[in-house]
Amino acid sequence: MKDSIDGIRSNRNSKSSSVASLPLILDIDDFKGDFSFDALFGNLVNDLLPSFQDEEADSADGVGGSDVIATGHARAPSDAAKLAQGLSSPLFPEVDSLLSLFRDSCRELIDLRKQIDGRLYNLKKEVSVQDSKHRKTLAELEKGVDGLFDSFARLDTRISSVGQTAAKIGDHLQSADAQRETASQTIELIKYMMEFNGSPGDLMELSPLFSDDSRVAEAASIAQKLRSFAEEDIGRQDLTVTSVMGNATASRGLEVAVTNLQDYCNELENRLLARFDAASQKRELSTMAECAKFLSQFNRGTSAMQHYVATRPMFIDVEVMNADSRLVLGDQGSQASPSNVARGLSSLFKEITDTVRKEAATIMAVFPSPNDVMSILVQRVLEQRVTALLDKLLVKPSLVNLPPMEEGGLLLYLRMLAVAYEKTQELARDLRAVGCGDLDVEGLTESLFSSHKDEYPEHEQASLRQLYQAKMEELRAESQQPSESTGTIGRSKGASAASSHQQISVTVVTEFVRWNEEAISRCTLFSSLPATLAANVKAVFTCLLDQVGQYITEGLERARDGLTEAATLRERFVLGTSVSRRVAAAAASAAEAAAAAGESSFRSFMVAVQRCGSSVAIVQQCFANSISRLLLPVDGAHAASCEEMATAMSTAEAAAYKGLQQCIETVMAEVERLLPAEQKATDYRSPDDGMAPDHRPTNACTKVVAYLSRVLEAAFTALEGLNKQAFLTELGNRLHKGLLNHWQKFTFNPSGGLRLKRDITEYGEFVRSFNAPSVDEKFELLGIMANVFIVAPESLSTLFEGTPSIRKDAQRFIQLREDYKSAKLASRLGSLVDKL
Repeated sequence: MKDSIDGIRSNRNSKSSSVASLPLILDIDDFKGDFSFDALFGNLVNDLLPSFQDEEADSADGVGGSDVIATGHARAPSDAAKLAQGLSSPLFPEVDSLLSLFRDSCRELIDLRKQIDGRLYNLKKEVSVQDSKHRKTLAELEKGVDGLFDSFARLDTRISSVGQTAAKIGDHLQSADAQRETASQTIELIKYMMEFNGSPGDLMELSPLFSDDSRVAEAASIAQKLRSFAEEDIGRQDLTVTSVMGNATASRGLEVAVTNLQDYCNELENRLLARFDAASQKRELSTMAECAKFLSQFNRGTSAMQHYVATRPMFIDVEVMNADSRLVLGDQGSQASPSNVARGLSSLFKEITDTVRKEAATIMAVFPSPNDVMSILVQRVLEQRVTALLDKLLVKPSLVNLPPMEEGGLLLYLRMLAVAYEKTQELARDLRAVGCGDLDVEGLTESLFSSHKDEYPEHEQASLRQLYQAKMEELRAESQQPSESTGTIGRSKGASAASSHQQISVTVVTEFVRWNEEAISRCTLFSSLPATLAANVKAVFTCLLDQVGQYITEGLERARDGLTEAATLRERFVLGTSVSRRVAAAAASAAEAAAAAGESSFRSFMVAVQRCGSSVAIVQQCFANSISRLLLPVDGAHAASCEEMATAMSTAEAAAYKGLQQCIETVMAEVERLLPAEQKATDYRSPDDGMAPDHRPTNACTKVVAYLSRVLEAAFTALEGLNKQAFLTELGNRLHKGLLNHWQKFTFNPSGGLRLKRDITEYGEFVRSFNAPSVDEKFELLGIMANVFIVAPESLSTLFEGTPSIRKDAQRFIQLREDYKSAKLASRLGSLVDKL
């Protein structure tokens, strides 16, 4: 083993010495490109360390074999052997060779650095020299460029100067040419002026230009220029009158020229118009366009435009106008209706629009200014054809002698006016769509109806009054028919029949509102300004308020007449006490008839009140839906109309209030008739015969409650809200007072007191349906007071301790006790009053 180790060491030493003696070569190229220090180092030491590479390969392949140390030697079987091996040979024998290699490499690297530094120094010097040369070259180039720019600036200045000179020369040449042309034209014009300045009316010696049909446009233009110049010169002469003979001669000469030029222009214009008419009949649009172009030299073609429009068949053919009347108004002698007129106007205006549209196509192809021609055409259509028809259709009626309702009245005129206005507005919009130039077609349309619209509000209000009067006459005629057919009848029955036919009708009020809404729609149609619309609507609505107020007030008054007549009948049959039985029976029968008449008039008045309320509600609804929004744009108009509505209804409210008072009187009169007629003295002073007391209401109470239930059913249905509450409260108070007065006539024993209390309970249960707390409280106190007839005399002092408000009535009730004298309640009443 020792021999083998020594052999290995000797081999390594020999190898190290051989490698160390070899020269190391480092080239500059090794440091170029992607330089890697690891690669350079590996190239230096790989030749000196091959054993490490072999040992690394063996360690990678020796997994599971004999143990190998990191240096590649086999592990000694024991620690002693390892120690002996370490002492005999070094662990890294190539160190010396590597050190020598690294020293040589450092020297070589230093040399290489010195070489590189030398090269860099030389390059810097060379770059500095080249930079100096480059800077010198750039400076020389900049001087050359500056000189070139200066040359260009001088050249540009020279070019600009030459250009300005050339432009001035050109302007002078152009001006000279224009002056030459003007002078040439002036010479020609003077020549032509001299030709026209010959003898008056002599047009035979004119130049061929003025007779050549192929040069008509040029001749027309020259003639217009000459004419304009001559008229202008004459005008100046008139303004600066002098006594110089030459000026006077010139003036006279130009006047001759003006006359001749006028004659020539007229002759030329007539000749062109004749050619235009001939081409128009043949529908030669190119010739018409050429003539129209030539004619535009005369008054800008106005005569040609007007001539073309005037020769349209719809303006010169009488049959066309008659056909318009037949289409809209129908045959002569028949009365046209608004619906038929509306259909006729729609058909006619559609035909007119189609005709204008066809003419527009021709006008666009012929005239150089088609908008001007369309303006004249549309104006002629509205002012001639439409106006002629409106004059026949709308004959303004007189407000003094209104047309009779049999012929439609004012309403027919207003409906015709609305239909004609609306359809004419549609025609104006259609014509605007077709084209009418600068014509204010809407304003022209408004002017056609200006005379009608000026008096429209008065006609509308007069129509509403006429309709109202006709309706009232119709209702009066209907109410008189039953009376005439039945002949003479009793007064009460006649009044009932008449009132039934003259009762307020919600249908009639609805018809009033319908008239008003139709009038409002016409106000909206005819009134374009908000202030005008508000004023017209307010006036129309005032008519409705007057009509409805008058109608319902008269209806309420007629219903009140029935109540008044029933009251008269009741008073007629009031008899004294000393009458015969036969007379009393007849009077009782007549009183029952009067009561029936009163009940009937009560129901009729309640129906009238109910329909009155419905009518007012309809008017208020109409105001909210149709009127108020039209009044809001004008300050104060809405509030003023609301105030007028309240004022108009105040008369009806006053009539209703009086009638309701009469209704209460009628009811109470019947109650006051039933109570004494049906109430018996024994009802409240039944004999003490040992029989059980009767707990049923008395016959008088039953009949009164039955009557009230029957008659007030109409009041419960007709009245609402506060009106119902006030009426029933007043009736309840009157009933309470009447019952008190009635019971003051009777004497009560304890059993009678129980019967009275039963009656009071019955009355109280009935009046509870009034929903009047004050009335309920009074009848409750009546029940408490009835106890004075039931309790013993000694208990009276404690009966009213909790209710001091009924002391006075209680005192009167105590005096009605049967035992008032026997129990000496008079003396007790004084002490009772002192205690209370």
